[in-house]
Amino acid sequence: MGADHEGTEAMPPRPRRRRGRGGLAAALVVVVAAAGAALVAVNSAGLLDGSAGPTSSAAALPPATATVARETLNETTDADGELGYGPVTTATARKPGTITWLPDSGATVTRGRPLYRLDAQPVMLLYGDTPAYRDLKVGVEGRDVENLERNLSKLGYDGFTVDDEYTWDTAEAVMEWQEDRGLDETGVVELGRVVFAPGKVRVESLDTERGQPAAPGQKVLTYTGTSKVVTVQLDAEDQRMAKKGAKVDVTLPDGKAVDGKVTEVATVIVPGEGQEAEPETRVEALVTIADAKATRGLDKAAVDVTFVASRREDVLTVPVAALVALQEGGFGLEVVENGRSRYVGVETGLFAGGRVEVTGDGLTEGMTVGMPR
Repeated sequence: MGADHEGTEAMPPRPRRRRGRGGLAAALVVVVAAAGAALVAVNSAGLLDGSAGPTSSAAALPPATATVARETLNETTDADGELGYGPVTTATARKPGTITWLPDSGATVTRGRPLYRLDAQPVMLLYGDTPAYRDLKVGVEGRDVENLERNLSKLGYDGFTVDDEYTWDTAEAVMEWQEDRGLDETGVVELGRVVFAPGKVRVESLDTERGQPAAPGQKVLTYTGTSKVVTVQLDAEDQRMAKKGAKVDVTLPDGKAVDGKVTEVATVIVPGEGQEAEPETRVEALVTIADAKATRGLDKAAVDVTFVASRREDVLTVPVAALVALQEGGFGLEVVENGRSRYVGVETGLFAGGRVEVTGDGLTEGMTVGMPR
């Protein structure tokens, strides 16, 4: 009051910042999304663009600080998973007869062994990725023929070429195989004699009993794979996270975190609940766990699966709250050096876990930046 201010150096306009530093001016509002996924700055002229602003001075030190770190930034999403043995497949009878033998629930069946017996004759498990759907005999060609021949070769039979053609040489090997199994030596593998599965199977449940009649299409039993996997269902829009080969973190019921990897991804249709509900398209991912010992004693259990949606390696990051909206446009950081502070314009990248990727002229690891209280 009455003091002579003539000759006093004019301070440069400084950004309008945060509560605890003199309040937030009505002309500038900064909104930070609760998940740290976005930061929007608005002033009286409208929405500011995201370009880096110029460097300017600050008149006072901030009330708190943080350090610029160099790290790998991961955007993650958590999903519920179920630890078990993966998808359940139903084995149905393809021939009429009487069920004369069934395995125990939980039993493991391997290549060339009976999955069940019909009229005292075995229906055998073979490995392959094509379902059995026809009689296999001389002159037939296809992937199912190749599956059969590969299994015969693995079981010790020879004299034929493993390919997709069923030749007389194949028929001779089949007759030898039939003799060893107590079957009629016809050289024809009739539909219903074998069941193809990706590998050895674990019997999940039985849908019939010994002595019961069987008809084509009747359920006999269900089976799964033998390795424990985590099954996760995601919304269709989250498919980008569940890529085959992607690494994930799995948290077991006891709180232990183990490494996992997505081994299979498929689109499934989930029926709606209620008569008028429409079915829903979901993405189903199978996750294998590297440490099999960690899952001992856990047959069916709820687990948490963390997917990495985006990853930025070796980038500079700061807490999201360190960002300020510059009046000139864009965003900046208040860099504190030698007891003074200045504003540096930055460009933002990935937001994740309360931190944000930043780049700017002169910005380096270990710098101190201002923070609100």
